Amino acid sequence: MTSFLPATVGFVRRHALVALLSVGSALPLAAQVQPTAPTDTTRKYENPGDLPTIVKKPWYKGKLVTATIVPAVLIGYGVSTINGNGFYSSYDARRDIQRNFSGFHTKVDDYLILAPYAELGLVALAGVESRNDRLNTLLVIGKSELIFGALTYALKNTTKVLRPDGSTRNSFPSGHTAQAFLAASIVHTEFRDKSQWYGVGAYTIATSVAALRMLNDRHWQSDVVAGAGIGILSAHLGYLSHRNRWGRKPRIKGVSASPMAWPGGTTGFTFTWRPE
Repeated sequence: MTSFLPATVGFVRRHALVALLSVGSALPLAAQVQPTAPTDTTRKYENPGDLPTIVKKPWYKGKLVTATIVPAVLIGYGVSTINGNGFYSSYDARRDIQRNFSGFHTKVDDYLILAPYAELGLVALAGVESRNDRLNTLLVIGKSELIFGALTYALKNTTKVLRPDGSTRNSFPSGHTAQAFLAASIVHTEFRDKSQWYGVGAYTIATSVAALRMLNDRHWQSDVVAGAGIGILSAHLGYLSHRNRWGRKPRIKGVSASPMAWPGGTTGFTFTWRPE
């Protein structure tokens, strides 16, 4: 009886050790196998290519708002200073000009309105790459000139403001100033990616035209400020309306071919391509 107990105890210990080692070796395998959650297929077609999500800009950062904010401020200020209105009215400005530049007269402003366009041509001939090619730049200029002409003609014949020199009643807005700032805006837009100084030079010329119109007693302060706004607005609207690029051949991108079986046992290929 005495010799049987140690053997029994040893047998139990050996089996217990084997069982413990078996459980211990199975634990890592059990830890690696985790239940998988069911795949959510309800949204798989919302972004099939896993493309980056396009964040919509706020309304105040839209193209139309950014294109019209500066012209709106200039036109608004010009309208608010017609005649004797505003903190520093057109009458106040003319009084100060006549006091300091009495008898001033020049015709430089009649020719200076074309100087920004001359700058545009010279820079292009010098080999500086513009935003658009020549054909599309000319199309934008044509659209902008039509908008400028329609706005200026309508306002001159609606407001009928008497010129400072008393000659005619078509003073508001200044057509010379609007034309100069339209051309300056074209120059700035076409070459601003190359250098901001092209635009600075063009706007300096346009501002000189506005100043000379007042010094020549041909326009009020309100006329030239509103004219600057109309010129810039016309150029911006010309660009916004120019969606299709004429004269440019689309580049073929993403060409692929795949076999296809037609009814009746005929085989062939299908080609897909995406213009850029």
